[in-house]
Amino acid sequence: QMQLVESGGGLVQPGGSLRLSCAASGPTFSRYSIGWFRQSPGKEREFVTAVRANGGSTHYTDSVKGRFTISRDNAKNMVYLQMNSLKPEDTAVYYCAAGASIILSAIRQRTAYSYWGQGTQVTVSS
Repeated sequence: QMQLVESGGGLVQPGGSLRLSCAASGPTFSRYSIGWFRQSPGKEREFVTAVRANGGSTHYTDSVKGRFTISRDNAKNMVYLQMNSLKPEDTAVYYCAAGASIILSAIRQRTAYSYWGQGTQVTVSS
């Protein structure tokens, strides 16, 4: 069983930056792919970015490419999401999620992830 706890959300002005953290507890963290998803009111939860198991490849949705960076520290059981040049449309609750044995073609699918955090609110507004 893995538990995930997000932190780092808050209110930021357009063009600003935030760094989200996801702390994981449980064995064999390095064997899990970790994803970040977000959900705005009235919208479905959508894929943002993911890093595959064992320090593997990273993947981003087009709208955040060049602005967001995902990274992981397996020694600390941590995953980070650095968000730069934030826009009002980035406003959402951000969730981190973990899944084992996720194949490349499924890395963007919510259903591929077994464990979810409680979410952290990010609000981009002037």
